[in-house]
Amino acid sequence: MNSNADPLDSLDDAQAAAAFRRMVRHLRHRHDAQNIELMGLAGFCRNCLADWIRDAGYPGDKEAAREVIHGMPSAEWKVTRQTPATPEQLARMEASIAKNAQE
Repeated sequence: MNSNADPLDSLDDAQAAAAFRRMVRHLRHRHDAQNIELMGLAGFCRNCLADWIRDAGYPGDKEAAREVIHGMPSAEWKVTRQTPATPEQLARMEASIAKNAQE
């Protein structure tokens, strides 16, 4: 038995997909959680999710993938949901992204 197995790998794909959809819908609802803040805290954001679905085989281009995640075209998202990033938010994002390279 492999003691290094990740329990996440035992999760059924249908369950994982349902959880992913719930997370994306939650992020759509909580647009007050800005992408820059997500990047600063966790090192990923909605745009990362769009990149990840493309990495997983989604056939659309970057804009189409972002529309899937945002629930609207990304240009509309930026105008209606995104606020300007502060220097502090940008600094936290940079520090957080640096931690991603350590994976």
